[in-house]
Amino acid sequence: MRKIMMAMVALVVVAISSCTETTDLMGNSLTRAIDQFDVVTDTFDVSTKSLKVDSVLSKSVYSYIGRLKDPETGSYIVSDYMTQFHILENQASKLFPDLKVIEEKGGSFIPIADSCFIRIVVNSYQGDSLASMKLVLHELDKPVEESGLYYTNFNPAKKGYLRNEDVGIYQPVVYSMVDLTNSDSLRNVYRTKGYYESVDIPLDDLYFAKDGEVYENYGTYIMSMYYEHPEYFRNSKAFTRNVCPGFYLECVDGLGVMTEVAYTQMLIYYHYSINDTEYIDHTSINATEEVLQTTHITNDQSNIDKLIADNECTYLKTPAGIYTEVTLPIEQIKTGHEKDTITSSRIVFSRMTEKSRYSDIVLEEPTQLLMVESDSIRTFFELNSVPNNKTSYLATFNSTYKTYTFNNISALINHKFNKVKPFITNEDGTINTEKLRLYDEAEAIKKKEGKPNNSDWRKVVLIPVQVETSGTNSATTVSNEMNVNSVRLVGGSENKHEPVRISVIFNKNKG
Repeated sequence: MRKIMMAMVALVVVAISSCTETTDLMGNSLTRAIDQFDVVTDTFDVSTKSLKVDSVLSKSVYSYIGRLKDPETGSYIVSDYMTQFHILENQASKLFPDLKVIEEKGGSFIPIADSCFIRIVVNSYQGDSLASMKLVLHELDKPVEESGLYYTNFNPAKKGYLRNEDVGIYQPVVYSMVDLTNSDSLRNVYRTKGYYESVDIPLDDLYFAKDGEVYENYGTYIMSMYYEHPEYFRNSKAFTRNVCPGFYLECVDGLGVMTEVAYTQMLIYYHYSINDTEYIDHTSINATEEVLQTTHITNDQSNIDKLIADNECTYLKTPAGIYTEVTLPIEQIKTGHEKDTITSSRIVFSRMTEKSRYSDIVLEEPTQLLMVESDSIRTFFELNSVPNNKTSYLATFNSTYKTYTFNNISALINHKFNKVKPFITNEDGTINTEKLRLYDEAEAIKKKEGKPNNSDWRKVVLIPVQVETSGTNSATTVSNEMNVNSVRLVGGSENKHEPVRISVIFNKNKG
């Protein structure tokens, strides 16, 4: 009994001590003094300016054709595009029916297409749906090489890729985004059921092939090549090199619409007979991301220069117009915090009211922005990169607050500082202002002499982009925004508003 009583007293003592113990210093006995931190916050001013871009990589999910007038500059933005066509290897033997069911003439089976046309399938458009536009479909004389990197200033017509229109296909067509020849009820079905609008370009005239043969139409040429040379249809490369190099679609007249093309089709209609029963069928050969497609953009650069000169704000303007360059105050952020940890660094870019009352109607803000190091504005896209949250980040436009927010770019700040740290710090790791000055001067001289340099080590660039995502919402494809978009951001060297700032949270080491 005595032992039991002593045990109960011990339990009561433990219970009382556990209830009265404070948790203020809980865990301190397990943490070394050098590992204990104070949380410190600070803000730093950020400088920005507009950066002119004469062309961007012409590699996008979509192609573009049309002409719009930019209300900010008064200049005309014109887009044309070139496309090739894709054939899957397992599709090659099934493009057309067996030759023996094709119509027999003079003791031989003659493939003849009933009709053929190129269909432009519209994903979306900007501007007036009733505006009358005119384009011309040009046949290419030779394929544009897939191995090259093509920017939006690449013009196949000026580079000699078009076949002479006296013998090659030169097919004009007038169109609008809404076909008024359809009934109201049919147009309503198209609108509510999510059908794609399309523009059809007929290829039913006589076709003069390069070998001198004349065919009833372009579809008959394709079918004849298929039966005579099945090896030409084994894949996209063989088809492009031997049968159809591709087409260039050029906007030649009209104003008020820019069309975003989801894909382009070649449709060939034909008939055949089996057991005295006639069948009508068609073959579709599509232009997809697997083959080369390029968009050519014409924009008045002199008018863009006027916007660049406006230092009371910065611009983001697409396509092939203006980026915003941001100079991050890396040394100010790091001075006094060389041994501290940056746990968060947040920067917000705010939209300004548009100068023209028409801008909000015609021009939308870019939906997504890429922040990337200034020396990577081309290589990021050329290497098919995606944001890694270290040297590149994405931000989405907040339509409520009219802002783009990059919530935490601390890894970028550390990355940029670490690249110059050996050249600008003392032995104890603190920043040496004299070393920093000499480093900047040396890098500026290298830049002036055209040598490799790191003079822009503080700078990043904001680029409007289009982002394709996977089922997990992670970015799988990031390409330059090609729609006609524009936004003015608070900033610039003569900014009259609150400065652009970066908010930083440090874990300051107590040790």
